[in-house]
Amino acid sequence: MSGEVLEADLREAARVLVDRGRLRAEAEPELYRAAVKGQAALAGLFRSELGWTFEVLEVAQLVRLHKRRVDVPGDRGPSVARGGGRPVLLSQEALVLVCLVCEQLWRRPRLSVRELMQALAQVCAEEAASGGLPRVQWVAGEGTSKQEARWHRQNLVDALQVLEAEGSVEADSDLERVVVDEDADLVVTASRDRLAARFSSLSPALLGLDVLPPQEHAAALSTASLLDPVAPEPDQTASLEERRLQALRRLVDDPGVDPFDEQTSGTAYLHTLAGRERGLALLAGLGLGVTVRRDWWEVTDPSGLGTAMDFPNGRRMERQAALALLAHLSERDRAGSVVQVGDVVELLEGVRAVMPNWAAGHKAQLPALARAAISELTAARLLVPVVGEAEQWQATPGVHLWRVRVAHAARGTAGPEPGEASGVEPTEGDA
Repeated sequence: MSGEVLEADLREAARVLVDRGRLRAEAEPELYRAAVKGQAALAGLFRSELGWTFEVLEVAQLVRLHKRRVDVPGDRGPSVARGGGRPVLLSQEALVLVCLVCEQLWRRPRLSVRELMQALAQVCAEEAASGGLPRVQWVAGEGTSKQEARWHRQNLVDALQVLEAEGSVEADSDLERVVVDEDADLVVTASRDRLAARFSSLSPALLGLDVLPPQEHAAALSTASLLDPVAPEPDQTASLEERRLQALRRLVDDPGVDPFDEQTSGTAYLHTLAGRERGLALLAGLGLGVTVRRDWWEVTDPSGLGTAMDFPNGRRMERQAALALLAHLSERDRAGSVVQVGDVVELLEGVRAVMPNWAAGHKAQLPALARAAISELTAARLLVPVVGEAEQWQATPGVHLWRVRVAHAARGTAGPEPGEASGVEPTEGDA
C-alpha cells in the first residue's frame, strides 16, 4: 500500500467515512477535526487504493467521501428504523421523494410540511401522466383510501428522516406525527451547503441516463469523467487496475468476500500474491480485522465505528435463531449447501424439542422466525441468494470461520436455562 500508515484517529475517521460517507462537525466533532487536519493523508489513501474522492467542505462543516462502485449491492441503500424496529430499506417512491424534497428545499430552505406536500403533489401531478414521477395523494379522497394516503405520508416521512439523519435538513418536531395525523404541521429547515454536497456523480443529464438501459446506470453514475467509457464492450477485458479497484472496494465495503468471485479469464486478483498483500495492507491500514482462507475473506470492524451490522451480538430471538442455523451450517462439508425456509423450520423444531421453553412465543410463527434468521446470516454474507431461485440460499465458505457455543446461565435451577445467551467466536483462519 502506498503512502504512510494512518494514525489511530485518522483510521477511526476513515472507517466512519467508509460506512456513512460523511462526517459532520456537530455529530462527531473529534473525528471531524481529525479528518480536516489529516485530509491530505486520507485523500491520498482513498484516491490511490480505492479510487474514491475525499472532500472537506468547511463552509458546510462536513467531510464527504464520494464512493464509486459499479457492482452495487442490491440489498443495501438508505434505510430507516420505524418504531424502534430493524431498519428497512426505503421504497422506490421514498427514494424519488428524497430527490424532490431536496429540489424544493434548495429553492426555499425553510418550508412547512404542508407547503412541502403541496409543492410535491403539484410536481408529481405534472409528470405522473407520462410516467416520469409517481402520483402522490397525502389525504384520503376520491380514488384514494386512507391506507393509501397513509402509505404516501409514510414515504415522505422516510425521505425526510433520511435527510435529517445525514444532517441536510432539520425538523422542529417529531416527523412521525405526519404519518398518523394528516393535519399535523411542522417546519423543515435545510442547509443549502449540505444539499449541494449531496451530489456524488456527474450530471445525470450529461450522462444521458434517459437513453441508457437500467442495467448500465450504475456504470454511468460511477464514472469519473465524461471521457470514461460508460460500459465495457462484451469482449473487452478489464485492466489490472480496474480489477484491483473492484476487489479492494469489495473488501472495504462487504463483510465477506469470495476471492474467486471475479469475472475474469485469468487468476483472480485477490488470489495473487500481490493482490493478497495489498488487500491485507489496506485493511490493516484502516484498522479493520480480517480472517483469510484460500476461498474466503471475512472482514470485521472490532470498534463498531465503521459498520451498522452488530452480528453476532444481541439477544433477540431472531439473532439466537440465526446462531442456531450458523452452528448447523458450520459443520463439516456444509459450505455450498442450499438452505430453504422449510429446512430452517425443521432445524428450529429440533432445537425446541430439546429446549421446549426456547422461542415459546414463536411456536406458531416458526416460518417467520426462520426467514428472520436467514436474513441475519445473509446480511453477514454467510448466506447468499441462489440466482434464479425463489427463497433459496447457499451457504458460503465463511460459515467455517465461526464457532458457536451456547452458554447457559444458572438461575438456581437444577438444569440449564434454555436460550439464556449465545456466544460466537471466530475461528483462526489460515492467513
